[in-house]
Amino acid sequence: MFKIPKAKEGQPTASGQVKIKKKSRVPGVMITQYVENLPEGMSTPDFTRKPIALTIQEGKVAVFKAIVTGNPTPAVTWVRSNGEINEERYKTVFDAISGEHQLQMPDVSVDQADVYKCFARNEYGKAVVTVTLNIIEVGFKKSKAMQQSRTGKTLSTLERTYGILLKEEKKLEIDEKFWELLLSADKKDYESICVQYGVTDFRWMLKKLSEKKLEREQEQQKVVEKLCNLKPIELKPTGSAEFEFEMSLKDANSKIFLFKDGVMIPYDADAEVKHGLKRVGNRFVFSIDGVNPEDAGLYQVEVDGVKIFSTDLKIPVADFLVKITDVKAEEREDAVFQCVVSHPMQKITWMGKNLAVEQGEKYDITVSEDKLIHTLVIKDCLPLDKGIYTAVVGLKSCSAWLVVEADKNRGAAGKKAALKFSLTPPASKNCNFEAPPSFSVPLKMHKSPERYECHMSCAVTGNPRPHVTWYKDNISLNTNINYYITNTCGVCSMMILTVGPRDSGVYTVVAENSLGRVECSTQLVIQGNIKHT
Repeated sequence: MFKIPKAKEGQPTASGQVKIKKKSRVPGVMITQYVENLPEGMSTPDFTRKPIALTIQEGKVAVFKAIVTGNPTPAVTWVRSNGEINEERYKTVFDAISGEHQLQMPDVSVDQADVYKCFARNEYGKAVVTVTLNIIEVGFKKSKAMQQSRTGKTLSTLERTYGILLKEEKKLEIDEKFWELLLSADKKDYESICVQYGVTDFRWMLKKLSEKKLEREQEQQKVVEKLCNLKPIELKPTGSAEFEFEMSLKDANSKIFLFKDGVMIPYDADAEVKHGLKRVGNRFVFSIDGVNPEDAGLYQVEVDGVKIFSTDLKIPVADFLVKITDVKAEEREDAVFQCVVSHPMQKITWMGKNLAVEQGEKYDITVSEDKLIHTLVIKDCLPLDKGIYTAVVGLKSCSAWLVVEADKNRGAAGKKAALKFSLTPPASKNCNFEAPPSFSVPLKMHKSPERYECHMSCAVTGNPRPHVTWYKDNISLNTNINYYITNTCGVCSMMILTVGPRDSGVYTVVAENSLGRVECSTQLVIQGNIKHT
């Protein structure tokens, strides 16, 4: 077993060693440099991604994540203020692919609530960041029951009664929609569905799901010979949505029904209507034309009253804060389109000349760490790559032209001919692009349920680049580790991981440069606990 002592300010340095405090680009990170002058190519440790404060229910998995930089590569350690970190209750993990250091706490308990520190050290210095873990205490504790059994204080009747109530409560809490989605989902999607519905007991979930699958398959065998290739509903760049599956019916005259949120909806197999069905052999494709926000919901297909397939249509609420713009590239150069969205998105849809483009040899699709900046790179541009490119987020889209110019160095004869007819351009005029700060997208009013995540953002322009400061009730938040603040390409974002009553108030963003100062404010209203029935 390994033990890490309580948090200290760091190991003592050798005699004569200096300690220079440095500022990190990431708020809340403290850097200490051990030498006056760094050797060429060397650097002190720093965090490019710092761990975020967590408020989590006991029994769940708590994970702190951090990404560090530095040359030589820093060693990363974790400590807590009031206790020890041991291998029985903590796991330290390093992902070599993402470069992410993790401190994992499976089945977290109340006594692990504490202030934690993450240290990154190399021979030239150290970086440290502090993060808080809050635990929500719920339910009946097994540890207490164990203590009672050891001391002879058994409460068998109460435990049995409580166990029955707990099971009944679990049944009531979990929406039936959860099981319908799991029954039609691929195994790789189980985790995301469980996270969405707050289910953490995977072993119990898999056991229950196995029972429900057996029941469902026995029902389906009455009307279906074969069911496979289930594909969940997907928004198309054209503004429609589709889901599909392959099915062999026992009776060709069986009736197929389509439901949305439990209500049967009509569809047409031939005409172009709102809800349509295309059938080719055993392949069934259901489509929704002209999708709008009201179309979001759970869609289910039944055959003669037997449920066959369920899928959930979600429509992202994100919009474009910065849209893609026209790009000119010389032949054989790379062209870059970039946009910024208002809410974190793991992935958006890119299209080139009305066809979806995917990551590969020709295209490079990336997203920033905060999931706000999305980039499409068209590699080694050729004349046939020119045309209109589109970024799509839910029901929102923006488009721009790619213009591919011929290689200027191609053909000596062409160059000589061009010289004969060259024109002398007029003398250029001095242009001043300096501008005071302004908000192209201001803050919006926010209402957030208690214990939910809250995300605020605005867009700031100005030259020189404005310095941005966040305030809550006139108190600066830029160095407060309870708020995750970023400023990327003028898009200023602030995230509160788990909002509480203390987070309600007036939030202000101040942007200033040498030419001026502007500010905008919004009110955050906490709506209280949302009870699930």
